[in-house]
Amino acid sequence: MSAIFVAGAGTDVGKTHVAAALIRRLRADGAPVGALKPLVSGFDPEDWAQSDPGRLLAALGAPLTLQALDALSPWRFRAPLSPEMAAAREGARLDPQALIARCQAEIAAHAGRPLLIEGVGGVMSPIAERATNLDWMAALGLPVLLVGGSYLGAISHTLTALAVIRAAGLSAPVVVISESAAGDAPFDETLTRLEVLSGAPIVGVRRGADDDSWTGRVLGLLGWVVCG
Repeated sequence: MSAIFVAGAGTDVGKTHVAAALIRRLRADGAPVGALKPLVSGFDPEDWAQSDPGRLLAALGAPLTLQALDALSPWRFRAPLSPEMAAAREGARLDPQALIARCQAEIAAHAGRPLLIEGVGGVMSPIAERATNLDWMAALGLPVLLVGGSYLGAISHTLTALAVIRAAGLSAPVVVISESAAGDAPFDETLTRLEVLSGAPIVGVRRGADDDSWTGRVLGLLGWVVCG
């Protein structure tokens, strides 16, 4: 496996946090990892160091320059809405085929090397008038690393996302659950129930923890060799 798609069971569940941690681990193990988050909404061009693209560039050890930003995230929109709505407010329309072609070019360029492609919003979030993240994922056909939260209701959202991913014929070798800020559901019990109900390996990531040892298990489940 040389490329994966990082998808979310919903919005703001920790996709970028998980992707950045995996990138740092791969780099620490000497892997020439690449990343692509081609589509971003809610982007402030005047202050983007702590944005999702900024955090991914930092994890890659890349400079926070416009050139690096354009390579990582070529389609950026200001409004914190679904990409199709955000683009419309700027008089733009996203061409899904151009998005897919950009990803395919990056996949080809990273043949045999780890590449993480991060989606936007949740699995069924619209990216264009007649396309969702799932359509984008299905066109690429990559294994999916699904990231979910631990808030009340997250079990249903994660299982639903996993079901539609599998129904599209895509594999999901591992599900990562990033602890949500709202502590209204027991984290460990959420992990246990999801593992039983999903039949997939579940890896939990505690909020604010400095321990990134979980990255080794995730990379192993993805089939990427890690050290230590």
